[in-house]
Amino acid sequence: MPRFAMLGAGFIGSVHARNLAEHPAVDFVGIHDPDGARATDLAVRNGTRAIDVDEAFDPSSVDAVLIASSTDTHATHLRRAAAAGLPTLCEKPIDLDLGHAVEVVSEVGSTGPMMVDFNRRFDRDYAELHRAVRSGEVGNVELVSMTTRGPALPPLEYIAVSGGQMRDQTVHFFDLARWITGEDPESVFAAGSVFTDPRMTELGDVDTSVVTLRMPGGTLVQIDSARRIAYGYDERIEVLGSEGLIEAGRQRVGSVTRYQPGRLVTDGMHAGWFERVAPTYRKALDHFVDALESGTPVGPTLNEALKAQAIAEAATRSLSTGDLETVNYPALATAG
Repeated sequence: MPRFAMLGAGFIGSVHARNLAEHPAVDFVGIHDPDGARATDLAVRNGTRAIDVDEAFDPSSVDAVLIASSTDTHATHLRRAAAAGLPTLCEKPIDLDLGHAVEVVSEVGSTGPMMVDFNRRFDRDYAELHRAVRSGEVGNVELVSMTTRGPALPPLEYIAVSGGQMRDQTVHFFDLARWITGEDPESVFAAGSVFTDPRMTELGDVDTSVVTLRMPGGTLVQIDSARRIAYGYDERIEVLGSEGLIEAGRQRVGSVTRYQPGRLVTDGMHAGWFERVAPTYRKALDHFVDALESGTPVGPTLNEALKAQAIAEAATRSLSTGDLETVNYPALATAG
């Protein structure tokens, strides 16, 4: 049973802590956070203890590390985990700066199992869509339509350090586009607007965007992203192929429909992104733990994360320039 240490006791840390504590094949040895009181509180709630950073990376006490700390610490923690020979599951991104992320991967990429938690891959419906598309059920993929829409604009303090909509929100769907089609986009065009807080413009960001990716085989992928909608949280993917169409549709909170004179009343959307995707965090952990026990590969890998980030960089440039931008993949990313 692998012994896990976790770094980070914020919101996403609390999600991972609960999953680690409830996992039957994990020995959850402790939580580290610079805020010791916060680490202790989360540890007590999940049947473990607060630990210092040295113990979190001590291979005599720990077999694997889960990095759920602030984004600006991911690179440092990945380096330290690699130096200790510890398999690692890390929240995205490796680092907001692509160049720095490439440096990190060049240092740690061959040291052992390293996985980036692009958890949307572990959504039940998306996984089945991926299986069906890659097995040829819809023939040659010609057009992919994706939607990612959130219920409310995050705090501007978060937006300011998030890297922008392409790197923070849409990047999950850049990863899904590659994963589902099996191709790496050649070029990207992005257009965006601000409909919520005008201060978003001062931050160089948008709250609503449409991105078009062109794949080497001619497949087109369209992704619409919105930070604020009036009806809940909304995701979906549709793949049109030469022999049919497959869709992972919008998920509602229930499936009850009321038939009333002149109208139908159905259940609405999830209140927020977490309510919609919460199960995927546990499934991603399941995959990582199973891979450690069986010796099978983990994924998404660091190199796959670099590819998604490279697409996000090109999309961010396109938002700024208004031009079609070529996706420049780091040489390291060609390996995965």
